[in-house]
This record gives sequence, structure tokens and C-alpha cells, in this order.
Amino acid sequence: MIDYSTFTEEALEARLKDLRQDHADMDAAIQALSLAPLPDLVVIGRLKRKKLALKDEIARIEDYLNPDIIA
Repeated sequence: MIDYSTFTEEALEARLKDLRQDHADMDAAIQALSLAPLPDLVVIGRLKRKKLALKDEIARIEDYLNPDIIA
């Protein structure tokens, strides 16, 4: 796991922005592949797992940046 304390807040905000964009791009790719006449379920499954990993990292960074907010 990444030690976020070694990064500046600005660096973490930039990483968060990139991760959110990657997450949105992954969602768009999954949607596009799902609309194919014969969708490749293996590829879609891999993309969904990667998307979930992105979501998890986004949550970890958000929790680090905002420790007082209880979900």
C-alpha cells in the first residue's frame, strides 16, 4: 500500500484528478464494449476489476485528505 504521507497535498489532489479521469474513461470503455453484438466478457471483467481498483485508490486518497469526514 502507498504511504500517502510522503506526498504533498497538491500531488495527491493531482493524482486524485487523474484517477477520477481514468475511472470515467474505464466506465466509458466498459459501456462501449457491452454494446457490442458479442461482448467479450473476459475483457469486460478485467476492466471492471481495474475500475474497482481505481475506485479503491480514490477512496484511500480521499480518506487521507479528509480524515475527519465519516462516511
